[in-house]
Parts: sequence; C-alpha cells; structure tokens
Amino acid sequence: MPFYLRKSIKAGPFRFNFSKSGVGASVGVKGLRIGTGPRGHYVHAGRGGIYYRATIGRPGERPEVGTTPTPAAPRSLPDAVMENGVRMVEVDSGDVLAMRDESRADLVDEINAKRSTTSMALVLGLSLAGLGAILTMIIGPTGAPLPLLGVLGWAIGRWLDSYRRTCVLFYDLDEDATAAFEDAVRTFDALAACGGRWHVAAGGAVQDLTTWKRNAGATHIVRKQPTTLEYRLPRGVTSNVTPPALHVGRQVIHFMPDVALVDDGTRVGAVGYDDLTLRWQDSNFIEDGIVPRDAQVIGHTWKHPNKSGGPDRRFRDNRQIPICRYEAVHLTSRNGVNEIVEFSRTGLATGFAAALRKLARRTVQSPTALLADGTA
Repeated sequence: MPFYLRKSIKAGPFRFNFSKSGVGASVGVKGLRIGTGPRGHYVHAGRGGIYYRATIGRPGERPEVGTTPTPAAPRSLPDAVMENGVRMVEVDSGDVLAMRDESRADLVDEINAKRSTTSMALVLGLSLAGLGAILTMIIGPTGAPLPLLGVLGWAIGRWLDSYRRTCVLFYDLDEDATAAFEDAVRTFDALAACGGRWHVAAGGAVQDLTTWKRNAGATHIVRKQPTTLEYRLPRGVTSNVTPPALHVGRQVIHFMPDVALVDDGTRVGAVGYDDLTLRWQDSNFIEDGIVPRDAQVIGHTWKHPNKSGGPDRRFRDNRQIPICRYEAVHLTSRNGVNEIVEFSRTGLATGFAAALRKLARRTVQSPTALLADGTA
C-alpha cells in the first residue's frame, strides 16, 4: 500500500484541511472557519519530526474521571489448560488501559473519553422508534409508518456521533520521519503478502509417547488461527494517515507514525516504539493442512510415527505430512503486550523490526513536545 498524507479529512459536518500554513477547519458553508489552535478544538502534540492534532472537544474540556488507569498489578503466571494431553500455556496481552505511553497520554485519554460517551444513534433511534410505536397504537393503522421514526432518529444520531465521538489526528512528518514510516509500511506489506499468517494463542510441550504419536512426532503443540494484516484506524479515530494494523486475537495493534495504539474493541492503549520489542526465529511446523504457496518444505514425517521415525504400521490411515519452515515473531512490552504471530516466509521480520526501531529513534532524538496551550 503506497503511503501518503491526505490533505483533508472529515468528521461529521467538519472538514479539516492541512497546508503549510497550518490546519484549518470548515463546517457547512465554504469559507466558514472555526478555531483550530490551542484555544479551539485541538490537542496538538508531537516530537522528533512527528506532530499530530487531536480533536474534537470543547476548549478546556478534560477527559472523564476514571479514564486514567491505576498502575497495573504484577501479572500472574500465564493461564494453562490441558488439551489432548498437552498443558497449553496461553499467550495473551494484558489490559490495554495498563498500556500507557506518557508522551501520548492525552491522546489515549481523549480517544477513550469519546468512546465512553453515549451513542446518540442508539438514544435517538430507540426513543423515536418507541414514540412512533406509541403514536401508532393511539392513531391506529393510519400511523403504521410512524415506527420508521426510529430509522430517522438513528440516522440523525449517527451523524451527531460522527463528530461527537471522533478524535481527529493530523500528522505532519518531516523528511526523516516520513522515510522511517515508509519503511514500516513497505516491510509490513511484505508480511501481509505471505501466503500464511497466523496468530498463536497458546502452546505447550509434548510430554508422553502417546501424544507424540498422535501429533505426527511434534515436540510442541500450538493453537493458532489465521490472522489479518490490513490498513485501518481504531474505531472513533480519523486521520490523514491510515496505519498498518495487525490483528492479534481480541486486540488490534495499529502502527501509527509515533506510537503503537492497541485496541481491544472497547478501550485503547499506547505503546511507545522504544518499549515495543520484537523477537523472531525460524519455526519448523508439521503442516497437517494446506501448505501455503510460499512456504519452504524442509522434510516430511508420518501422521503416526514410531520411535525410530518411520511409520507406525498399526495405524491404517498413516500418510506422510510435510514439515514447513515458518517464522515466528514475538511482540512484547513492559506494559503488557505479549503476542506471537507466525508467517509462512522467513527473513521478513528483521526488516519490520528495523523500521520500528527507526520510528523509535525519531521519537527519542528530540524530546520536545508541543502541548495543548502551545508551550513546549
């Protein structure tokens, strides 16, 4: 996907335009401008050649009480369950509210505060639908179309929600930051182009001969599902940049130019690239399903092997199964990220990790941040 910065974005009735002279906003009528500076509708922050403006809230509006999480308690040992004779250890991230990069705290608080506001689409839709139903009972058959008022209410509420519950981010990247983010996009595309892409939810070691025979001689078992790599923004966020997004089970990691936003569908957390660690290694996987088109087959085994590695003749359905070499990538952070993804091609994770390290250096090199009141 080619990377470019859009010059304008919309949120409900508002259109925000970006130019060298700054950010302007118009609503309804061409030429009608509204405040776009620190006394207007924005939180403006950034550093290291990466800046953003976040909106829309009234001047002086603060996030709702309770949006700042308490410090996370130490994580307990991973949950483990027995599956077919194997003790499977869950691989799962912690609470996103504990994922808090202080340099982006205002941004995360604003996104979560807007998500917690009441949906006007739901309120107006149900209210007008109920009113229409009551009027229909009073008026009789001639008022049959009145329940459709709920559809009208939903549409009006949806329009109101499109800016009441939306955070607008404008990114202004300098040359080095643009190059670093382009590298992240290019290497992410290489991962997305793999024929096989999986999220690993749990894994465990095989401990006995019976289980070893039943699982084609595998020494470790994993529970995994195909996953999605795409370009999308978190719900309730609109921006002139559409970031790479990696689905990791119940959460989605959005790789923004300045920070990784982790979305669990209800709340959003933030992990700085200087805190996000990627480790990767080749993984030999006994593929009982369809072999991805780009996978490297390094050998074969039997569905039910004997101790010497040959076929166990006691099993009638005992076919050969290919062994594929995949690449497993482990993403971790001090504030709770713990996810494993696997790809059918090897040698790609190193490029993506290097690109994220470049983004981290762009953040760390210049500590200056422009705050909501315009001070540094």
